[in-house]
Amino acid sequence: MKNMLIILFISFSTTLFSQQIDYNEQKSFVANGYDVVAYFSNTAVNGSTKYQSTYDDAKYRFSSQKNLDTFKANPKKYVPQYGGWCAYAMADKAEKVTINPKTFELRNGKLYLFYNAYFNNTYESWLEEMPAKLIKKADTSWSKIKFKS
Repeated sequence: MKNMLIILFISFSTTLFSQQIDYNEQKSFVANGYDVVAYFSNTAVNGSTKYQSTYDDAKYRFSSQKNLDTFKANPKKYVPQYGGWCAYAMADKAEKVTINPKTFELRNGKLYLFYNAYFNNTYESWLEEMPAKLIKKADTSWSKIKFKS
């Protein structure tokens, strides 16, 4: 009986602590396979199948070995905010909305990605509505919905 309780406790604990962040992996990669390090040079560059890495169970692509090595040295710095979901939608509606990897912003050393399709560029809305206030709202929303269901 004691062994059975230990096994149940371990199973329950493992389930509780194994929650994973729900990264936006369109096309199987965060940022649709765009190089998250390149964004920090203010460019949106498609990553290569030759340079790939995994961090926190999410897959990333890079445009060069140098960018791959840079990411591996400090991955937290380059991971997009809100798991790579649209920053504006996270603030406005607390929703996980896909992004256009060419629509991004670097603010205070962090990468924010945005939806931009069908005459709806959420980055423009983001700029119109005080980004600092939106970031606080998005941070709160993300803390509530960031885990995979």
